[in-house]
Amino acid sequence: MYPGSFDYQRPQTLQEAVRLLGTSQGDARILAGGMSLIPLLKSRLVSIPTLIDIGRIDELRKIGNTEKSVTIGSMVTDHEIENSRIIGDRFPLIREVSRWIGDPQVRNRGTMGGSLCHADPSGDWGACFIALRGKAHVEGPNGSREIDSDSFFTGPFSTSVDISEILTAIEFHDIDGMVGSAYEKIERKAGDFATVGVAVQISIDEKGNCTYAGIGLTSVSASPVRAAKAEKELYGKVLTMRNIESAALAASHECDPTDDPLRGSADFKRYLVNVCAKRALIRAVKEAGGVL
Repeated sequence: MYPGSFDYQRPQTLQEAVRLLGTSQGDARILAGGMSLIPLLKSRLVSIPTLIDIGRIDELRKIGNTEKSVTIGSMVTDHEIENSRIIGDRFPLIREVSRWIGDPQVRNRGTMGGSLCHADPSGDWGACFIALRGKAHVEGPNGSREIDSDSFFTGPFSTSVDISEILTAIEFHDIDGMVGSAYEKIERKAGDFATVGVAVQISIDEKGNCTYAGIGLTSVSASPVRAAKAEKELYGKVLTMRNIESAALAASHECDPTDDPLRGSADFKRYLVNVCAKRALIRAVKEAGGVL
């Protein structure tokens, strides 16, 4: 099918994009990579009077690298993230997650920023964003602000980014100590959305005590969710197999999956969360140098 008619705007600067969005009276939407929005338009599941294409705004295509953090512009593609040495060296979890997204065609156009704003409950980036406690930088008519990962997602396909605001970058701060991470995903076929996805980031000190635990779940609730109770099973403790099993079980109770004729029952998905969380935690602990 073909989409309905719409007005197309392609601003050259962030200020121009914010102005266009602010004067649209809620009738405009931002076009980033288009991997989710274009199919919706073509199938006529949505009708949008105005598209604002931010693909030509150079300042949104940069990867920032400071002493304490890495910032990924909202128009940096998944392919660029996957192949960035800066990102891969400092945040291996981001690189690992990027390789699970769609296929090369999708990764060549898709962006982390676009995916987070689309807020698909089955999206891969949401779990990673939560596990690393990322911060979203947004710009609007009232200036700029930051949104932390815990308050970013508000429901299925819904975020706390206002309709008059543009997500400009995602920032990840370094985690102290000996770090390890892993992403475990169950999918029906290569490139599919997750049946279950679990992103894990941990850090341990020289005595083996957990000093940071981040666990993000995807495809098992109305939006990506932080397994906070599971994290508490780990924080401040030596990461033994028993503690890992307790945390994985806690994570399986923190999600709220639904029965799905394509991907299985809610009970099956909870079981997979337990399995994937345990696998991811074991890999992350070993990567950090822990002994199980």
